[in-house]
Amino acid sequence: MQDDLQVLGRAVKQAQYRQHRAMDSALSAVGTTLAQWDALRAIDRSPGASARELAAATFQSEQAFGTLVGRLAAQGLVERQPGHGRRIRHRLTPDGERMLAAGHGVAGEVLAGCFAGLSPAERATLLDLLQRLNAQE
Repeated sequence: MQDDLQVLGRAVKQAQYRQHRAMDSALSAVGTTLAQWDALRAIDRSPGASARELAAATFQSEQAFGTLVGRLAAQGLVERQPGHGRRIRHRLTPDGERMLAAGHGVAGEVLAGCFAGLSPAERATLLDLLQRLNAQE
């Protein structure tokens, strides 16, 4: 049983790693990285969120996210504005919105390829199972 769980864990990690590499490679064609695009996506999905919340949403430390968003601001993709208290509000610039949209197109193509071996019903089952596992946190 323990060996089966290790094989399962490795298979999940291998699929994630393959997807990550494919996304990073494809996103470079539109001028961004997976980490940068994911940050843009998190900012777009959660306007007014704190840097701590955005870091958690992108699986990064607060320090790493701060460095990343600083680079995005320097590229003109994100604006940082004072918020309530010490909070900094982040928002996408028009260039950031264009980069996010380009990334969505790339992600759609890459993910279609990554999951091409599964039927729509199998993808739905996989999503359900992963959501159940992730709800256990």
